This record gives sequence, structure tokens and C-alpha cells, in this order.
Amino acid sequence: MIRKLFSLSLMACLAAGATAQPSGGKKISNELIGIFFEDISSSADGGLSAELIQNGSFEYSPIEKDGWGPGTAWKFARPGHSLGYMEPRQQNPIHPNNPTYMHINVERVKEFYDYNGWKGVGLQNDGFDGINVKKGAKYDFSSFFRNTDGKDKEFRIVLSVPPAHPFGPEANNPKVLAESTIKVSGNDWKKYTCTLEPSEDCDKASLQVLSLTQGEYDIDMVSLYPQETFKGHGLRKDLAQALADLNPKFMRFPGGCVVHGGGDGFWNTYHWKNSIGPKEQRKALKNTWGYHQSLSIGYFEYFQFCEDLGMEPVPILPCGVSCQGTNGGWGMWPHQAQDACPMEDMDKWTQDALDLIEWANGDVNTTWGRKRAEAGHPKPFNLKYLGIGNEEKITPGFEERFKYMYDRITAKYPNIVIVGTAGPGSHKDNPDYEAGWKLAEKLNIPILDEHYYEKRDYFLTSRQYDNYPRDRKTKVYLGEYASKDKKLIDALAEGLYLLHVERNADVVVMTSYAPLFARKGATNWDPDLIYFDNEKPYLTCSYYVQQMFGQSSGDYYYGDCVKFDRASDNLLGQSVIYDSKSKKLYVKICNAGSQAAQANIDLSKFKIEPDAQKTTISGNPDDENNYEKQPIIPVKESVKLKAKFAEKIAPYSITMWTIQL
Repeated sequence: MIRKLFSLSLMACLAAGATAQPSGGKKISNELIGIFFEDISSSADGGLSAELIQNGSFEYSPIEKDGWGPGTAWKFARPGHSLGYMEPRQQNPIHPNNPTYMHINVERVKEFYDYNGWKGVGLQNDGFDGINVKKGAKYDFSSFFRNTDGKDKEFRIVLSVPPAHPFGPEANNPKVLAESTIKVSGNDWKKYTCTLEPSEDCDKASLQVLSLTQGEYDIDMVSLYPQETFKGHGLRKDLAQALADLNPKFMRFPGGCVVHGGGDGFWNTYHWKNSIGPKEQRKALKNTWGYHQSLSIGYFEYFQFCEDLGMEPVPILPCGVSCQGTNGGWGMWPHQAQDACPMEDMDKWTQDALDLIEWANGDVNTTWGRKRAEAGHPKPFNLKYLGIGNEEKITPGFEERFKYMYDRITAKYPNIVIVGTAGPGSHKDNPDYEAGWKLAEKLNIPILDEHYYEKRDYFLTSRQYDNYPRDRKTKVYLGEYASKDKKLIDALAEGLYLLHVERNADVVVMTSYAPLFARKGATNWDPDLIYFDNEKPYLTCSYYVQQMFGQSSGDYYYGDCVKFDRASDNLLGQSVIYDSKSKKLYVKICNAGSQAAQANIDLSKFKIEPDAQKTTISGNPDDENNYEKQPIIPVKESVKLKAKFAEKIAPYSITMWTIQL
């Protein structure tokens, strides 16, 4: 039954929107190019999340990074010789999932000298390497306060520029960019808000929260968001737009190794239920990559972003085993580092998966569908795909637990397409790869997730999917891959490989480059698709190749329309893709060699319009886009085409024609 349903689902995927198309085409996946978001290299906090305050919940901990604690990223502020002290506490917090807050005792707020009104006792936060604000933009401040002495208090909320001189009177007299006041009353936790509008641009602003009233108070969940976020949903506009410009068809999230906690055991596993609901009720956790994960971007935001971009959500859930990377376990053999939970606990792991499906797809009368509706989304998200496990070693313990979850999920929700895993390093000489495929074929898993990171030569020479059996019920999702450098030649190698994937897109139904994001100064992994700082994203050569393929998605492949003037080799590749929905034809040709080649293109089987757009990515093979320079960008031009034409393909280039039928 499951196999039949997936077959129907796949056929719908392969031929979605299809009408009468030119003869000779092969049906392929129209969801081939997607994105994979994992919170690595500070991709979420300080990245895609538009939140400008670091450690606003005071939950940083030395278990996440040596030397960290509740006061990390904060400074005790008492300008004008005001006096007082601060201390972290956990008595009667806002919510048990967010136990730590800061207690402030204000002993004196009068100026000892005249500092132009700078006085008060409180806290200062510089965000993530400074708070980047723009003149005239509006920023929403919020925080929870609680008076602990029965006295109402007045607070000054200030965006400021640090003083130019660290000593003398000016040290306590920074320049004000924006300010507001709020009055805090009562002895119970309550959320207060105000709006700040800077008078000038500043990339190194600070936020100060200062009590102007003597006494004691508690503070927690300090937040500062720009009012202008991507579609108003709390994501940083420029980074989200960079993803939208890729035209991705799906998004896999939240990992990666983040899914099963990486190297710390079960306590550090990512549980989706901890990531929904009001942000003060979400349970932060140590990030696999060695820093704090606030979950300000949680499952609701992931699903909402998928909806905003028209992507299929592909959530990945843990399946009762820990990452084999625990305590350096990547080098251990055979599989000593992978822990498995007791089988009697598997009902809990399985129920989490069933509840997620109900949360995503259930109506408002279901338990979890109601929670989604309460968060502001009464309509179902229409989840189609669900991944179980992330590149685990295929041990007997993993197989038993995966099968337990798989059988129960598909029994209750046969329409959900399960994505399995082929382990780390999906090559034929890898025992996990072989074991993963055997398990997939035994269980008729609809899609299997393959991962590999290799030097460019692998992508230039390997054409592995040509040899995959065409009668396999299990299809391939290439969920993580990249050439191990970020030069133009690496991007072209990936482009050639994607041309190979398009040719085999009846077998490979989804792909996603990884990792997606990396913050400047906080990078765990190289290369990445998009680098960024507080000001803007920096798009790599690989980004533009991915964009070209994302913008040329279709549902039919034609392999006989382009002939080269010399025998084809691994450095030349081509594909012709037809999108039956938009009636557009995409011709792509890649030349990763040092010699020009002539392509003879015959589109006479199509009724093409003469006006077309030509996009070219080219340069020196060692060119690289980085923070200092961006030599590689696509060049677009309008051209006139005939049904048959010849084109000289420059060395180290990839070219695409977009043609209306």
C-alpha cells in the first residue's frame, strides 16, 4: 500500500502540471533543487533570525562554551556614578523552560557629575559584534520585567554609540541614537514594549536598559527586532531574500547533526516540541557546533518560511540513537560511539513524530493542530515529507529503531513520504552506504538521503547515478554535498555534476548543497554557500551555480539537443529542461576545461519564441568570491535565437538560455 501510494505521489511530482509536451523528453523530478538549513556557523542566532540581542534570555552556559554564563554578551551599566549590582537567579522564572534571569539592585541613580542625563542602573548588550541599525528604520524592543521590592519603576531604553574616548567624563556619555521610556508596575512578570527609531546609521550600536528608580527588579527575555523583516515573519530580510532568489523547491531542517545532538548524548537532542509556542516558553539547548541555540527560529518559523517561499518542508527527526560523533567517535570503529536508547523508550520517540504530523496537517480540533492554530496558523501546512534520522552509522541498533518508527508512522499516515538515510559518506566502498541501501530496499523506503563532501575531481569525474538501477522503488535525495573549496572551478565541477543529476532526475528526486550559511568570525565549516556579516550576505561562486539550476527547474529532460564539436569529456556537460507549467525551456552548457568548445544546439522539436535571455557565469578558475571581493557574478543579456544555432562556449564557464515556448 505504502509503495503504491508513493509511486502515485512520485508520478505526480515528476509530471506535476504536465500538458502535451514535445516528444522525446524524459519525466524528471520538478523538486530537484532545494536548500538545507542547519544551525551551523551561527546560521540562526546572529544570522537568519532578525533578533539583534545576544543572550537575551540569559541562558548561555559553560556547558556550551568554556567561560560562558548568564552574563555573557552583557555589560553591567551604571552611568553617572550610579551604584548597584546584578546577579543571575532562577527562583520563580517566567517559565521552567527558561529558568535563568538577571536580578538588578539599584542603590543610587543620581549623577555624581553632570553627564548630560546619563544615569541609572541596568544592562548593556552589543548584540552580535555590534548592533547594526539604519536611520529612520524602526526597531521593536521588548522585555519581561518584575519589581521585587513593591516599587514601580521608570526605565530608559537607549540605542547608543559607544563613546570615542574610554576614559574621563565622556566615557559615561555615549551618543544617543534613539531612546524611549517605559514604566514597570507590579511584582509579577510582565512583558513591556517600545519602539526605537535611530537618528543615523550605525553598525556598532549598543542597547542599554537602565532603571531610573532606586530599588530591585528582575529582567528576562530582552529582545530587539527590526520592524521590517522578511514578509513580517521575524527573519533577516537580506539573508532570507538570498534564499528566495535560489528558487528552492523544498527545505530540509533543522539538520544535520543538530537533529540528534551531535556529540553530547540524548540530553542534547533537538526535540521539535521545545521549539514552538511563545519564545519565552521554548527550551534552548547547546548547539552541536559548540554554541547556544535559542530556538528563536523554531519549527513554526521553519514551516512558515517554507510557506512564504512555496517550498515543501522536509523536517528531520531523531530516531533513538545518538550521533556517532560523540566524544570524537568519528574515528572509532566499529561504531563504539553510537548510543541507542532502550527499546521501551521508542514509543516516546515515535509519538513525537506522529504528533509532528498532526501539528503540521491536523485540523484545529486535533490536539496538536490546535497548538498550530493558537500560534497564528489555523490552516494546515500540508506536510508531505518526513525524514527519520541523519547520516547515522547503519548499526543493528539503528536499524531496529528506524524500523520501529517507520512501521508505525506509515501505518497511521501512509501518505507521508519517509526519507531514510544512507549513512555518512555515500559511496559504494562505505559499509554504511551498502547497509543503508539494503535496509531501504527491505522496507521499501520511498527516498534515501545520501551525503558526500569531496574534492572537485570527484564531481568532475564521477557519474555514479548513470549506473543506479532504474527499477528501484527507493529514490535518491542528495541531501548534503559540496566540493571542498569555493573557487570558480569548484562551482563548475558542482554544475557539471548537477547536469549529470538532471540527466538522472528520474532516480535522484531532490538535492541540496550544504552547509548553507556561515557567519564571519564564527565559521565552523568551509566551504559554505553564503557567507555573511551584520551588513550583508556574500554570495559564493557555488551560490550562483545553485541559483542557475534552481531557476531552471522543470519536469522533462531532453538529452539530444546539444552536440559538441569534439568528443564529449568530463569537462563538458549539457542539459535541456522543459517546464510544462511555465512553458519555458532551459538550455544549460558547462565547460570546466581550459579550451573553448563549440556547441551545436538544435531546438527544432520545440516551437520557440525568438526572444530569449542568456545567463553566463565565467572567470578564472581560481577566482573566489569573499568578503573583500566578488569577481564572479552572473551576466545576463537579451538575445535573439533561431531553432538551430551554434555557440562558442568559453573556458571555465556555465551558460543558460531561458526560452519561452
